[in-house]
Amino acid sequence: MGDLVIGARSGAGEPEGSGGRAARSAESTAPSASAEDATAQSADEHGDGAGDASEDTGGGTTPTDEAEEQSGRTERKQRSFWKELPILIGIALVLALVIKTFFVQAFSIPSESMQNTLQVGDRVLVDKLTPWFGAEPERGEVVVFHDPGGWLADEPTNESSNSFVRGIQEVLSFVGLMPSDNEKDLIKRVIAIGGDTVECEGEGPVKVNGIALDEPYVFPGNTPCGTKPFAPVKVPENSIWVMGDHRADSLDSRFHMDQPGGGTVPVDEVIGRAFVVAWPIDHWSTLPVPATFDQKGLASAAPVVPAAAGAVGAVALLPLVRRLRNRAERDKRS
Repeated sequence: MGDLVIGARSGAGEPEGSGGRAARSAESTAPSASAEDATAQSADEHGDGAGDASEDTGGGTTPTDEAEEQSGRTERKQRSFWKELPILIGIALVLALVIKTFFVQAFSIPSESMQNTLQVGDRVLVDKLTPWFGAEPERGEVVVFHDPGGWLADEPTNESSNSFVRGIQEVLSFVGLMPSDNEKDLIKRVIAIGGDTVECEGEGPVKVNGIALDEPYVFPGNTPCGTKPFAPVKVPENSIWVMGDHRADSLDSRFHMDQPGGGTVPVDEVIGRAFVVAWPIDHWSTLPVPATFDQKGLASAAPVVPAAAGAVGAVALLPLVRRLRNRAERDKRS
């Protein structure tokens, strides 16, 4: 590429007889041939350089080439994004499902039974992780639990009449991105746990193991017993006694004492503890355990059995201790 091609001369020579003319013709053409040879030699000497320049020019990039290359990269990026989008959505849904199943789930407050702590329409986040490690509900916690049987038998569900909207709600509820409207779950405050004795006579106060509770969270104007005082109840092991903060508008343990369990809720039915009001923003707050449940003596009934067992063990070991002491004294004398 780039080498010059020199064409051959054409035309016939003079006859042999015309020597002078032939000689003169040869002389006249000699300089031309020399010029052509010089031109050819010059072309040969500079041919490689010309070829390199041509190749450099052909191999370089122009603004048009760069624009086309940039356009191609943009198209590839766009195609790559749309291909990856379904994967990203799938990963997000799987993560949301895992979080809902094992860590945190959102629940909507459907009634006024927990006012003023919780308002209708509030969204609370429920800790589902700690129960996996054996943690059980404690006194004073606000917990969400499944209907233990018959508590919500007559409660209507809040499903949308639009099938498309209902389908979207079911999908989002399944992965935990919004509360479910048709799950029959309840939210109440734990007042007593397994082994406790709880009571509320007259207008109150509520007593746990004989200790009166100071309940500032009770709805203003309500008495601690509400409209349903009750005699002392012994809470079975692995169960809890729950009450709503709006005592006059809460169908809690007090109203189900005639059902299996005597109004208590099995711990296995507890989904988790509500620890924060997440929505709406202006209702944001945490849900700590009230200080009244930290009173000394509230759990005094719990260590009775261990203490008795310790006393019996000490009495049983007393003869052995005496025998060892006597042997030590005899060895010392000898």
